[in-house]
Amino acid sequence: MAQQMNSDTLTLADLRPEQQGEIVKIETEDGVFKRRMQSLGVVAGTSVTLDRSAPLGDPRIYSLMGYSLGLRNAEAQQIHIRIK
Repeated sequence: MAQQMNSDTLTLADLRPEQQGEIVKIETEDGVFKRRMQSLGVVAGTSVTLDRSAPLGDPRIYSLMGYSLGLRNAEAQQIHIRIK
């Protein structure tokens, strides 16, 4: 399980099926990844749910802003959320 940022936040990789979270921030040194996520609507305040996972758990499909987004767990661990 991914490390927690603090007691109130988890990473997107920690989200369980049908749980709803809210994006808090993207924590990465990879500017290209951060800009790509922001251009896809992965910004603070956006609601997100886990729809499904591949049989071995990676990658996972998330729902946000009316569309589905597939991310590897390593990518999802860079996105911090708060459970709603």
